[in-house]
Amino acid sequence: MSESTPRPPRRPRYAGKNPRRFAEKYKEHQPGRYVEEVGKIIASGKTPAGMHRPIMVQEILELLAPKPGDVAVDCTLGYGGHATELLQAILPGGKLIALDADPIEMPRTVQRMREAGFGEDVLKAHRSNFAGLRQVLAAEGVTGADVLLADLGLSSMQIDNPARGFTFKEVGPLDLRINPQRGQPAWEFLSKLTEPQIRDLLIENADEPYAARLAPAIVTAHARRPLRTTTDLARTIREALGVTTRSKVTEEITASIRRVFQALRIAVNDEFGALDTFLAHLPACLKPGGRAAILTFHSGEDRRVKKAFQAGARAGTYARIAEEVVRPTPEEQRANPRSTAAKLRWAVRA
Repeated sequence: MSESTPRPPRRPRYAGKNPRRFAEKYKEHQPGRYVEEVGKIIASGKTPAGMHRPIMVQEILELLAPKPGDVAVDCTLGYGGHATELLQAILPGGKLIALDADPIEMPRTVQRMREAGFGEDVLKAHRSNFAGLRQVLAAEGVTGADVLLADLGLSSMQIDNPARGFTFKEVGPLDLRINPQRGQPAWEFLSKLTEPQIRDLLIENADEPYAARLAPAIVTAHARRPLRTTTDLARTIREALGVTTRSKVTEEITASIRRVFQALRIAVNDEFGALDTFLAHLPACLKPGGRAAILTFHSGEDRRVKKAFQAGARAGTYARIAEEVVRPTPEEQRANPRSTAAKLRWAVRA
């Protein structure tokens, strides 16, 4: 290289042997370029930064039984793992209608899928919450789906990126919005809640056993200085449960922190309201004999899905429903620990 030739910019160095911060994991953000490194991360049971591993793929395909020519719906596109599998099963002749409310991740996923060969003729993408499914189908001129999937979990890309405010492992804004262009961030939402409201929210949305102890601590800390960052809230929870340093945090306390974040996220995004609307409209969005599968990740979601399917079976709306919840195999749970909490229920339209 001559002296006049500009040198390419160096990657920022990071402390230690391996990158720890999300932004430093540039190899994981480029899976097509660093195939071997990404493969090692997946083989170790971890999810590479900026990626998401679809859960219970084979079980979903067996239950939905998609076939060429079907109209399929993926109500939560995410990273596109389930959508890709569904598309491969319904082609030729079929099409997939995909929904996602995330304005940051959805365009990236659609672009990847376009580059993989899924054009506008087979993949119809709509930025919408799954509560708007009926309107999306009407816009596409579709009276009902043959197969439908809704994965209600957060995508790993959202969880891992501290800028989105979903993780307490790195400092970031206490936001928790799926669509950061709408609504209010979690720290503002907290300002409007009383101690009893926070306690009830923690119980209803996360079954938090320490809700009565955490609610006053959160109110007091937020009144003293607004909890604007994820680490502010995590520290408040640790201190309320008697831990002053992160090195002494137990798995039980980490679980409480995770549940508090979950409860706030559900409230900020009105996830239960959206789910109730979706479940009420679901039968009308399926063709006779159409199949639906729903993946949930905590008891509040699963209770709603279970009760809606049971009510539909009693009313004759559904011909068959899951009698028992389907769980990931032990092998999948070991290979992908983020699948551990998943529960799968299904229903067939009468």
